[in-house]
Amino acid sequence: MYGAIIGDIAGSTLEFDESKVYDIPLFLPGSDITDDTIMTIAVAKALLQWREKGGDLAAYMVQQMQSLGRAYPCPMGAYGTKFKQWLSSSHPKPYYSCGNGSAMRVSPCGLMARSLEEALALAKISAEVTHDHPEGIKGAQATAAAVYLARTGHSIGEIRDYIRGNFYPLDRTLEEIRPDYGFEPTCQKSVPESIQAFLESESFEDALRKVLSLGGDADTMGAITGSIAWAYYGARGMTETMKRLRCEAESYLPEEFLETVREVERICE
Repeated sequence: MYGAIIGDIAGSTLEFDESKVYDIPLFLPGSDITDDTIMTIAVAKALLQWREKGGDLAAYMVQQMQSLGRAYPCPMGAYGTKFKQWLSSSHPKPYYSCGNGSAMRVSPCGLMARSLEEALALAKISAEVTHDHPEGIKGAQATAAAVYLARTGHSIGEIRDYIRGNFYPLDRTLEEIRPDYGFEPTCQKSVPESIQAFLESESFEDALRKVLSLGGDADTMGAITGSIAWAYYGARGMTETMKRLRCEAESYLPEEFLETVREVERICE
């Protein structure tokens, strides 16, 4: 989860900037967590609740998203209009969204799953309480699958092949994407690009810089790429840079968020 949170913070000041610069500080003045981190924590809390008690995971997802969304009503960058209405509804229903909100919050599903099949199933449930459009579900499942494969020792080539075979063609390099790319809020136009940034990376920090340099929906794409890259590079040994970024990210988190992150980390050890 640290990768998603770090990516969110790093992209928080660049969301509408369309910066194409690679070599910038990851935590700029004014950086903060956004709805991406808040909803990632909500998904994690729902999964922890489900693991402990059993029952209806979708109901836990709704409960935790609404609870945290109402507790933190004004995050940096704000909530999307439809999602904000969903948060305040007494009878929340999915609204057929293909937005990338389903993918930015899904990383706990890939981290806590006991199999690839379970990662896909959990991701579908986490998405469809709001984002029940096929592309919304697809984006969440592709991200969760990549996280699961990354944390379980699969190579970059194997992850690429799986995503190509089951979700997106991944037929453009970052150099081909970057010149004409801008803010894209849908899964189908931001998740493949976020995954590609990881696939071309050489380190966690490099993955984040690459995705942020596309000039897209920076906080959300940072969360997606960051979640995959942290799982992959963390499984191969935490670097000093990763440890430093983790420590810096923790300073942005409320204590209740830290408790959830650490519980997920404990389960995934």
